[in-house]
Amino acid sequence: MIDNLNIKILFVLLLLFSVSCQNLEKTERPEDLIPEDQMIDVLTEIALLNAARNYNKQKLESTGIDPTGYVFAKYNIDSLQFERSNDYYAEQYSDYERIYDSVKVRLQVIKTRMDSLRAIEVKIEDSIKLARKDSLRRVDSLGLRIIDSVPVKTLKAINKDSIRQKKDSLIVPAVKFDASMNRQG
Repeated sequence: MIDNLNIKILFVLLLLFSVSCQNLEKTERPEDLIPEDQMIDVLTEIALLNAARNYNKQKLESTGIDPTGYVFAKYNIDSLQFERSNDYYAEQYSDYERIYDSVKVRLQVIKTRMDSLRAIEVKIEDSIKLARKDSLRRVDSLGLRIIDSVPVKTLKAINKDSIRQKKDSLIVPAVKFDASMNRQG
């Protein structure tokens, strides 16, 4: 029994070994290979576009621009050239790793810049809110209570009847025409 089991295990191992040993053809260096620095730029922009697409797909689609096509046109490459270059670099593990490490660093730099800009924007918004609060406190210190930035005393002074009863100083009052005014002297 042990000999039969060992033979089966040996057979399975030989089968797996023979299947795993394949002759893989390496991709030849394409004539129109995208240079490494340009490949980093392209992959960075594609990563940003994918992030934008995941964040707000409808807004990106509403522009009517094909994001990937835009990147290819910007760098004067086509999709086939990109695929060939990407396949070639993928087989060159150390080059590909260096490219993706550079893309990762660039994305981190962009994120840091955006975070610092957002922090500045939040500071500005907070200072505006604080300035509004301070101006409302100053008005309130004059003894005027504020409702929706209009003093309550002003609200009490204005009512529908008083608005209707006030005469507009720009409207000339009606003059009654009297025949006696028409005679001279």
